[in-house]
Amino acid sequence: MLLRFDPFRDLDRLANEMLSSTRTPQAMPMDVFRSGDHFVLHFDLPGIDADSMSVTAENNTLTVTAERRGTEAQDAAYVVAERPRGRFSRQLVLGEGLDLDRIDAGYTDGVLTLRIPVAEQAKPRRIEVTRSESDEQRAIGGSGKTGERKVLSGSTTG
Repeated sequence: MLLRFDPFRDLDRLANEMLSSTRTPQAMPMDVFRSGDHFVLHFDLPGIDADSMSVTAENNTLTVTAERRGTEAQDAAYVVAERPRGRFSRQLVLGEGLDLDRIDAGYTDGVLTLRIPVAEQAKPRRIEVTRSESDEQRAIGGSGKTGERKVLSGSTTG
């Protein structure tokens, strides 16, 4: 209901493993689960300044972008540089039935957490079934041939 298949995620992971490219920015790792009437998304974004993050929802597409800027001095000569820098982006196609106007976002300890409520019209509802007596099915006694009964609904039984 929440996500559709993302064929590029596995392709990116495979290309990075085969090329042993540690400087290629990785996709934002995430966890998604449902808790009651909300879907909760956790994105790992360590070392990202909260001011560089953006979360947008448009036409059932959720887009999360963030940027990790370098903090090195201009005359720095790296010996090892494994931490990815640059702009990161992740798009998720959301199912119908989510309330995109009420998304809550928070960033704590390098984890961006989004809570997306399930829309009221998509929540299961219990419909009460009441029992009613129908006046149309009452039997009427009266004149008629012996052994024949007339019923208001127009059918006769014998």
